[in-house]
Order: sequence, then C-alpha cells, then structure tokens
Amino acid sequence: MQLPGFDELFAAADARNGRLTIAAAGAADPTVLEALACAHKRGWVQPILVGPIAAIESSAAAAKIDIAPFRVVDACEPAATAVAEVRAGRAQILMKGQVDTPALMRAVLDPDWGLRTGRTISQVVLMQIDDQNRRFLLADTGVTIEPTLAQKAEILESLIAVARCLGFAAPRVALLAATEKPTESMPDTLDSAELARRHRDGQFAGAIIQGPLSFDLAYSGGAGVKKQIGGEVVGAADALLFPNLVAANLTVKAMMYTAQCRFGGILCGAACPVVFMSRADSVQTRLNSLAIALKAIVPAPS
Repeated sequence: MQLPGFDELFAAADARNGRLTIAAAGAADPTVLEALACAHKRGWVQPILVGPIAAIESSAAAAKIDIAPFRVVDACEPAATAVAEVRAGRAQILMKGQVDTPALMRAVLDPDWGLRTGRTISQVVLMQIDDQNRRFLLADTGVTIEPTLAQKAEILESLIAVARCLGFAAPRVALLAATEKPTESMPDTLDSAELARRHRDGQFAGAIIQGPLSFDLAYSGGAGVKKQIGGEVVGAADALLFPNLVAANLTVKAMMYTAQCRFGGILCGAACPVVFMSRADSVQTRLNSLAIALKAIVPAPS
C-alpha cells in the first residue's frame, strides 16, 4: 500500500458534490487563472479573484479565459484582502497566486485578522516519482527556516495528519538528518533522536517513525543493506521530515528539475487550507496542489 497518486486525487475531486469557494491572492496571472478555470469547469471550486482588477482583466484577456462566472475583488494588497475573504466566511480555501511568500505569510500570521490557530504553519508537499512508482510527503518545504524541536513535533503531526487524510492509516515517517548517528556536533540528529524517543514513548500514535536517517536510507532499501541498518522505514518512507528549510527546499527543487515527477503542496496549521506553491509553478502543479487540499484538508460536503 502507498499514498494515492495525483490521478487518484483528481478522481476523488471530480467525485465531490458541490464547489468550494477559493480566494486567490494575486490572481493577475495566466497560470493562476487557467488553473482556477479548469478547477471550476471540473466542479471543484468557485473562485474569488483578488488583486488589481485591471491587471486581472488584462491577464484573463491575454490568456483568453472567461472570468465572468467568477467574483473579482479589486485590491492593492491581494494577500490581506484574500485572507479577509476567508475570515469573513466568504471563502473556504486560500490560494497563493502572484504574491510573494513573505506578504502572504504576514497576512496569514497577523495576530488580529490572520488565520493563526496556535499551531506551527508548514508546507507539506506530495511528491510522485513516476518512473520509480514512489510517492511520499515532505515537510517543511516552504515556511519555517530553522524549526525548533517543538515546531518539528508539530510539523511531524501535520505530516501524519495529511497522510491519514489521504487514506494512509499508518505512514512510515523518516526523520531526516545528514547522518543516522546522533552526534552533538550536528544538533539536527539529536532532535531526530528525541522525536523518535517520544514516538517510542507513545507520542505520534498510529505512525511508524524512525530517525535520524539520511535520505538514502529513507529512500533506498539497498542503502540499508550496504550500511547494515534496518527498520520498517528504511527504504520505504511515506513521509520525510526535514531538519530545516534549506535542506527541504534544495531536495524538492532537485527532484522537480531532475526526476520524472509530479508534485503539489499545501500549507498546514492555518485556519483554512492554503494552496501554496511557487509563483513560477505550472498550471498542472497548481491543480495538483488544489486536489491535495480538497482531499487532505477539506471534508467532502454531505
């Protein structure tokens, strides 16, 4: 058994009853508009386009996309305005469009009118390596630069929760570090060892957790044989918890540009699901991310 792939997630989204409303922060972009138009046509969402109205209309005209069925909100600060749509109950999902990450996170994390829940906000990416038939979740790939041990514990909980919502009851989670041996000279190995100890003591129930593990041990059973290291997670990880943002970002970008893969990502820990990927991502990746949000975060209407 493994995590569902994007074909399965699209099928699940197609089978939903009724559209959910999504506020797109920075909608003046052809890929954002095309993704929303496709998702609307498939019956997934009802878009709210947030941003300078002239720019949105110009982008739609250039891409030959009919935005007449969508609500457009003229805004010089798209991130804050899109968050306000969610806060007011007019949208159930937030989507990152052509806005930079700091601006969006300032709006999401604002203590007075943002989407804080008290939990650590993290990006969880689903990576599907097609030519190797591998699927796994990765976190945190986009928000917390140097997570503390407490933050890593909450990110780990988000990883497990997403895996379960995707239909995987007992995900195998690798706590990644540069080496599998805890050493004081590499504090991340100590954090991984501590999280693994907490798991043995009953925390993070329902998952199978092992660490510290290097990436090769998490991904390849052959590496475990060569290094004489065993365990249920070695060579079979369904989810990877990275020690910091640099390690996660470099790993994800390397896969994106060198592997035959599909991917998408969402933010966990906010008051609503946030479809969250790079401004440079394709229409397909935006749809992938939305399909994850619909399956992993938002329950289907009854």
